Amino acid sequence: MRALRLRWLPSALAAGALAGCFSAPRREEAPPAPVPAPPPAVQSIPDAQPRVEPKSRYGNPPLYEVFGKRYYVLSSSANYVERGVASWYGPGFHQEFTSTREPYDMYGMTAAHKTLPLPAYARVTNLQNGRSVVVRINDRGPFVDNRIIDLSYTAAARLDMLRNGTAMVEVRAIDPAVGDTALPAPAAGVPAPAAAASGALFVQAGAFADPANAQRLAAKLRGGGFGTIFIRDDTIAGRRMYRVRIGPVPDVPEFDRIVAALGQAGVHDAHLAPD
Repeated sequence: MRALRLRWLPSALAAGALAGCFSAPRREEAPPAPVPAPPPAVQSIPDAQPRVEPKSRYGNPPLYEVFGKRYYVLSSSANYVERGVASWYGPGFHQEFTSTREPYDMYGMTAAHKTLPLPAYARVTNLQNGRSVVVRINDRGPFVDNRIIDLSYTAAARLDMLRNGTAMVEVRAIDPAVGDTALPAPAAGVPAPAAAASGALFVQAGAFADPANAQRLAAKLRGGGFGTIFIRDDTIAGRRMYRVRIGPVPDVPEFDRIVAALGQAGVHDAHLAPD
C-alpha cells in the first residue's frame, strides 16, 4: 500500500506557500518507462552512507501547504526523533523527479519526509520486528494522515513491510555535520542485522505536568471504545509528566482506528509511543 505522492506541487496545492518553493515544469505526455526488475538480492543492498551535503536548491522552502495543511521545513535534522507509521512507494514513481529534482530510484535507499531538510539521513527502525536501515531523504511526503515517512521499495523490503504496505517505525535523524554516524553497512550478500526489537507499542493521547489534567482526559476517553486506557507517569530531567496512553496496539490498522476515533473526540495530536 503506497501513500499519496506529490512530487513538485502544482500551484493550486501550494497556495499560501512561498513563491517558487515548488515549481512544476511543463512535461509532454509520454508512456511511462519500463521499471527494471528488482535486483536479485535486495536484502544485500547496503544502507545509505551519511555524508555532509549542502541543502538542495529545491524542496527546502521555509514552509509549504498541501491540501490546506501547512508544513514548516526544519532548519536542521539534528536530534530529530519521530515515531509513527511508514509507507512505501514504488513502480508508479520510478525515475520520476523527487522534490530535490533527482530521479527517484525505487531500488535505492531513499525516502520522503514532510519536514526534514533535503537531503537528510535517518535510521528507520521497524518497531514491530526490530529491523533497521539507513536512508537518504530526498523527497517530500507522504501527505496522508498518520504516515510519517515514505520509503523506497528496497528500504521497505529490508524492513520486511512490503506485504503489509505499512509498519510502525522510529525515524531517528543522522547528522554527519555534528559527528553523528550510522552503523557500518553490511558486506555484500549479508542482510543488515536487526536492531533490538521494541516492546509493546501504544497510542499516546496526551502528556501533562498536572495529573488532574491527565485524569480528566482519561475519564473522557473511557467507555469510548478505544481499548485499555491508563496513565503513565515518568520523571524527565527532574520534571514529572503524566501520559495518557491507549493500548498496547498490535498493528497499523488498529493504530489508525484509534487515532481516527481520538480525532472525532477532539484529540488531534495523538502519536505512537513505545513502552
